[in-house]
Amino acid sequence: MFSRVAKPAVDLARYLSTSSQNHARVAVLGASGGIGQPLSLLLKNSPLVSQLSLYDIAHTPGVAADLSHIETRAKVTGHLGPDQLGAALKGCDVVVIPAGVPRKPGMTRDDLFNTNATIVATLSDACARFCPEAMICVIANPVNSTIPITSEVMKKHGVYNPNRVFGVTTLDIVRANTFVAELKGLDPARVNVPVIGGHAGKTIIPLISQCTPKVEFPADELSALTERIQDAGTEVVKAKAGAGSATLSMAYAGARFTFSLLDAMNGKEGVVECAFIRSEETECKYFSTPLLLGKNGIEKNLGLGKLSAFEEKLVAECMAELKTSIKKGEDFVANMKL
Repeated sequence: MFSRVAKPAVDLARYLSTSSQNHARVAVLGASGGIGQPLSLLLKNSPLVSQLSLYDIAHTPGVAADLSHIETRAKVTGHLGPDQLGAALKGCDVVVIPAGVPRKPGMTRDDLFNTNATIVATLSDACARFCPEAMICVIANPVNSTIPITSEVMKKHGVYNPNRVFGVTTLDIVRANTFVAELKGLDPARVNVPVIGGHAGKTIIPLISQCTPKVEFPADELSALTERIQDAGTEVVKAKAGAGSATLSMAYAGARFTFSLLDAMNGKEGVVECAFIRSEETECKYFSTPLLLGKNGIEKNLGLGKLSAFEEKLVAECMAELKTSIKKGEDFVANMKL
């Protein structure tokens, strides 16, 4: 029997071996970018992937040629520009979308909306046309709006399946695990902190009370830890001083989620990951919670679980912002022509 917050099977070393076999075709849309390249490298190294289809508007033939020399079995193809997007997607089982522009110092994820909304809508439209039954994993920010955009585009084509559309929030969990482990002197690989809500600022709600192993912090330390997890992306943006946002850690987190999804699709039981999805767990239409993954995507939404008073307050305080971001995405698709 699985725990509601069971530690997902995310030992990347296992995925970077040749001990298991699968035949998944995975596409990366935005494969030449700061996230796309290291993400594609991790996927190429995995025995869970047999075909790796790389798409971007520049440099993909070179990225594909480079990766194709690696001594793993995944066959790599590179696809360049809108005319080759359909070929990149045809027959894909999983599509990962890191495409879009990164944040710069002083920018919020929402400042990316105007550019990235159009990119995600265009790519979602292509997914609806060429691989309507694929699992769609959106990394492109602002996730709180880009998942509603993807969902509404799929609805317009009559192919929307809420169990197959995921906003990848895994980096929030990865960061929470790391920061808790640092404070408590634990091995981060053995720490699991569920993170619910959304994927921007105060909508990121780490459930420290549900951490395994169980940990406790004084109120002031808990507040500071929560704020650090919520602002960790900005921490990286500032440290990179205009050279981009979190790319390597995001690539790791994107690979972790993709591997968990592929494992579940391949029949592994008890695979749990958090993701931002269509949800009825709160008053928001979309909300991130721990999910039991299965062969067809989401098998069961495991919900919020028992929250502390501090966490209940965080959930209540994030609702207005989350609803606004969701509506912004929905309105964008309502006013666009496909």
